[in-house]
Amino acid sequence: MYQERMKIDWWTVVLWGVLALFGVLNIYSATYSDGQMSLFSFKAFSGKQLVWLGAAVLMAVLILFTEPRFFSNGAYPIYGAVMLLLVATLFLAVTVNGGKSWIEVAGFRFQPSEFSKFATALALAKYMSGIDVEWKQARTKLGALLLIGVPAALVFLQHDTGSALVFVAFLLPLFREGLSGGILVVGVVAVALFILSLLVNKYILLGVLALVAVFYLFVWLNKRNARDYWRTLGVLAVCAVFVFSVDMMFNKVLEPHQRERIDVLLGKSEDLQGSGYNVHQSKIAIGSGGFMGKGYLQGTLTKADFVPEQHTDFIFCTVGEEWGWVGSSILVVLYVVLLVHLVNMAERQRSTFSRFYGYSVASILFVHLFVNVGMVLGLVPVIGIPLPFFSYGGSSMLAFTMLLFVFIRLDATKNQLY
Repeated sequence: MYQERMKIDWWTVVLWGVLALFGVLNIYSATYSDGQMSLFSFKAFSGKQLVWLGAAVLMAVLILFTEPRFFSNGAYPIYGAVMLLLVATLFLAVTVNGGKSWIEVAGFRFQPSEFSKFATALALAKYMSGIDVEWKQARTKLGALLLIGVPAALVFLQHDTGSALVFVAFLLPLFREGLSGGILVVGVVAVALFILSLLVNKYILLGVLALVAVFYLFVWLNKRNARDYWRTLGVLAVCAVFVFSVDMMFNKVLEPHQRERIDVLLGKSEDLQGSGYNVHQSKIAIGSGGFMGKGYLQGTLTKADFVPEQHTDFIFCTVGEEWGWVGSSILVVLYVVLLVHLVNMAERQRSTFSRFYGYSVASILFVHLFVNVGMVLGLVPVIGIPLPFFSYGGSSMLAFTMLLFVFIRLDATKNQLY
């Protein structure tokens, strides 16, 4: 065991610690007011986050002393247990900010959806390490789709659209293991059609698609092939059905506040007092920080609480105002260094289980970073997901720490096969 501990990647541990401690400092600043209690007070959000960080450290130590095969052998049971917990959440949840994804036990609230990403990463890694996995077989794709789709659907039913969308991250490690890139192209086209359908008259859009199809048929086809003609017409028909179904998806599937946020992002409406308020105030706060920032605990907009949820989902605006462009850039660079390092760690694994799990960890963290920072800057719709290891929240701190340290433990014995 001593030799295995010596193989622990301490750079990853240090990066985790730096991000977590920097997060506590900014949580304190985001909720700070003159004469407020100290950073370590259990009544302050920063003090509570320190408690969760302490619990995360204990959990990390426990994981590092756990036999790695436990995570491989227990992948499906852990996945099943978390799925049952997600089902129970649908009936036992308390409503928080319009979502029903929290369970309250003895005065403590926790969010099972945060742990579902960890469980799904384990189950998919176990599935992909099977000897009969072959992407040419439909059952392989169906199995992977079910493992991802079941928790995503359960989380979506809890009115937590942001966390449900994070499950798209699992497509990235699937591509690494051989999934066709055509699926990624289909996804990009679907998103583009969805946005265009909201911005452009659907009949004009269909006319443009038809012209593109005609251009493809008569210019780019070197040979007259009936199969190519029918394939092109089939794609056009699918696109037409999708375009006409956008209104239904937009109005029936999305919540009213989500529709408003998308309209604001696309420039169809401007509601600076309603759905666009958070982003508007966030951009003002970040812009006011300038190059070097106003200084720690000196953020006037932060102290005045102009930005709602500034210690959770919008904590990046606190960094922008008080630490400026320099501090914000350093924070993003720390995350990028961590992500690149995780990818390098994943590539050096001998087992498919460890490699796939490592890519899953990197992908989940990347999606959270991209969406959270993009949301605060007004580049993506506000969907409410935390900045890993940084935003306030016990469930997210424990879940992300578990996700990361399991991979650190697997990497400590990377030459073994699981």
